[in-house]
Amino acid sequence: MRIQRSLIRLLILCSLCGLIASADAAPLRPTHAPHAMVASVHELASRAGLEMLRSGGNAVDAAVATGFALAVVYPQAGNIGGGGFLLLRNANGETHFIDFREKAPAAATENMYLDAQGNVLPESSKDSSVVGYKAIGVPGTVAGLVYAEKQYGKLTIEKVMAPAIKLARDGFSLAYDDAQDFKEDEHLAQFSESRRIFQRDGNYYQPGDLFKQPELARTLERLAKDPDTFYHGAMARELAVAIQKGGGLVTAADLAAYEVKEREPIRGSYRGYDVISAPPPSSGGVALIEILNILEGFDLAKLGNRSAAAIHLEAEAFRRAFYDRADFLGDPDFAKIPVAQLIDKKYAAAWRDSIDPNRASVSKDLKRPSFGELERVAQSRPVPNREPQNTTHFSVVDAEGNAVSLTTTLNDSFGSRVTASGLGFLLNDEMDDFAAKQGVPNVYGLIQGPANAVGAGKRPLSAMTPTIVVKDGKLFLVLGSPGGPTIITTVANVLIGVVDFSLDIQEAVNAPRFHNQWLPDEILVEDRVSPDTMNVLRSDGYKLRVEHFWGDGECIMVDPKTGERLGASDGRNNGKAVGY
Repeated sequence: MRIQRSLIRLLILCSLCGLIASADAAPLRPTHAPHAMVASVHELASRAGLEMLRSGGNAVDAAVATGFALAVVYPQAGNIGGGGFLLLRNANGETHFIDFREKAPAAATENMYLDAQGNVLPESSKDSSVVGYKAIGVPGTVAGLVYAEKQYGKLTIEKVMAPAIKLARDGFSLAYDDAQDFKEDEHLAQFSESRRIFQRDGNYYQPGDLFKQPELARTLERLAKDPDTFYHGAMARELAVAIQKGGGLVTAADLAAYEVKEREPIRGSYRGYDVISAPPPSSGGVALIEILNILEGFDLAKLGNRSAAAIHLEAEAFRRAFYDRADFLGDPDFAKIPVAQLIDKKYAAAWRDSIDPNRASVSKDLKRPSFGELERVAQSRPVPNREPQNTTHFSVVDAEGNAVSLTTTLNDSFGSRVTASGLGFLLNDEMDDFAAKQGVPNVYGLIQGPANAVGAGKRPLSAMTPTIVVKDGKLFLVLGSPGGPTIITTVANVLIGVVDFSLDIQEAVNAPRFHNQWLPDEILVEDRVSPDTMNVLRSDGYKLRVEHFWGDGECIMVDPKTGERLGASDGRNNGKAVGY
């Protein structure tokens, strides 16, 4: 919503980027700080994280505080009723990837979102995978944030949750975008608790109004005293009753069975930089590394930033990575994912040879190179997966050089639109991230394979791509964004902007974006890409779909010479990078 509606407020002084933007705008240069930095979509959440850093906490303490604060100030995507991924790199080079993705309840079945004729149920149905109680997966956010704090933080859970509790109890002033989001989401009004809390029963909030959430404040206070109550205590029982009363599937047993998983991050390299990213059940890291491996064989810098020739090569790399994503990626606990083969540089070289430097490929005609296990192409042809564009990402670097890249989501904006009765927080519609039926493209045209079919206890595939880049053993970039399937290409756009085109981190975040996801066979481009460039791409055989903008890069760069923290909050939104 915010991402689809807010006016762009960018002015970038870079002729190669071909930007046209209003002058009242977002930062033209990064936020500078000598010690530590937090970048998120909401300034109050960023400041909650900064408060922990100033209080002696580390990057994990700051990330957990920011995450809980976003559940209060950015209910569109910040949450305790959803899930996500946390990538941690300590200053000593040690890395951890914490998977707290939502899970399907035990009663979930492969055909649960199909009608009697085998068609996918419409969004208006009470049994839809998009809106309502049947769309809710087992939340993982509380488990993930608490796990991260206990394992890797320095402070207490009470300390890091204190800013969120205060914001919920005392309230905060609503920005214009937030007030409009509350008012304009038609599905919130379908659920009495959501309509009461976010729409004041039709007496809609106005910009500048104080927004208090007393039920959420009490819930957060209970969690601060006893986090385990969410999964094994009284709160778990209350939550399960509320969901089942509405016809949902999540039970107290599902909550008790939820577990956080630490997984090995995906690792690759690009032009001498080490890239660390998200493993399955995220598709983000695998696709990102595959894209970079393909592009490493081209001299993008020589072609020029946002030139038609550079966009062509990048779009072809995107196309091929998404083609592989469709066939191979899913929950690694339920399907064998050929990660090593997909991120092998020799495989990328074979894909690179299939790119015509002067002409667009035709997606339906792509033929995968023969390479090891990949010769046994995934099962039957593809099934759809609907990737939402309303997620949130934030990045943290502390004074010691520890870094956290964290992406979290409710799935759609405001998730299922269901607010847990008496508990004050929204619940996800993460079940819609599974493939509902084979052979039917989703609303974004995104295609996936049987590895991501609905199944009890499974974690749905995601495009979330929290990423950290290292140069010569030193922290260099902390990257991430929301945006559904465009998350992967947004992270690639930003990383390539810095590495290949020598943009500073704010310029790279602000620069116009483009995206190709194999199907539909088109390039999505922001309308600030040069019209001449667009015309060249069309003459090269591309179909273009032009949109105003998407994504929300909340990123940090560490200056290799000075160690200074450079924060970049996306000018497409109202976020803020803050540091000290």
